[in-house]
Amino acid sequence: MPRPLIAAFLLAIPAIAPAQTVAPVAETATRPIPLHIGGRVVPAGGGYKRQWPGTYLEAAFKGRAVDLKVGPGEVSLRISIDGAAPVALVRPKPGRYRITTPGAGRHRIRVDVVSESQTGPTGLGGLFAPAGTTPLAAPRAAVRRIEFIGDSHTVGYGNTSTSRDCTDVQVWETTDTSQGIAGRLGKRYGADIRVNAISGRGIVRNYGGFAAPTVPQAYPYALFDAKTPADDANWHPQVIVIALGTNDFTTPLKPGERWADRAALHADYEARYVAFVQGLRRRDPNALFVLWATDLADGEILREVQQVATKLRATGETRLAVVPVTGLDFGGCHYHPDLADDARIAAAIATAIDARPDVWKRR
Repeated sequence: MPRPLIAAFLLAIPAIAPAQTVAPVAETATRPIPLHIGGRVVPAGGGYKRQWPGTYLEAAFKGRAVDLKVGPGEVSLRISIDGAAPVALVRPKPGRYRITTPGAGRHRIRVDVVSESQTGPTGLGGLFAPAGTTPLAAPRAAVRRIEFIGDSHTVGYGNTSTSRDCTDVQVWETTDTSQGIAGRLGKRYGADIRVNAISGRGIVRNYGGFAAPTVPQAYPYALFDAKTPADDANWHPQVIVIALGTNDFTTPLKPGERWADRAALHADYEARYVAFVQGLRRRDPNALFVLWATDLADGEILREVQQVATKLRATGETRLAVVPVTGLDFGGCHYHPDLADDARIAAAIATAIDARPDVWKRR
């Protein structure tokens, strides 16, 4: 199947013409529009490099059009003005793309990265005002903040697919972090979100035992290069949602792996998970931790997460909830959660958050 340069379509109401359109344009606009950026990014060449999923740009302008500059790297974007159904920009070549809207008044635009970028960072050059458009001040950061740490379930791996059988290309094309667990909860609470998740990775062991940094090993870095440190100094979420263990436990140990048996794997997982949460606690002393797990691997994942919670509570941890999630259909690519599952998971996490009425009062 040919890969289109631009795929513009509505995600919600296909029968109605889009409130905005996207098309390539020559690089003429030079006035940058101030941005509010969600997720980890690294300044680069007047724009930004990013690799963790769920990055988004927000801006405000007055006029009928705004230009988006896209840098190198394969990316799938969703662009929405004033909360309208988003338009997709899929695998755009580096360059400028003009987003137009019918009204000439004040507008707010959001650009979401919905694809995963494990193979390398991608570039976002920012938003610019063409003739007739006035840049406005960037939207303020939300008071509420939620961080999501996890694996493919948190990424939204193949969650919009209508089939469990997918090629690698189809997985990439049907992954939509903005419609996944993090996107849903961000919208529910009007929160800024940060998604620090990598498909196939675990706490101490990756899927099938393949060699690559685990999530705790990759976490300190803004890119997956183990050398570009993340600047989290101004990021202090009230809620930190973690789901890690699927890749540690859903495949059997293989000869040559460093754990002699399952018991050794359990002990290593529990110790590393506890230390990881304790490190996050030092950064955010008032945050609520929500650890969620499915019933995959005959319940092994959930049992181990509960063990982690028990050990944390034994050290005095009190702002902690464990959320079991059962009854999922796993209708997405390669038996991953689909959109209905994402909604179910998000609802279960929301119940745990709402049970702590003081959660948003703590900074």
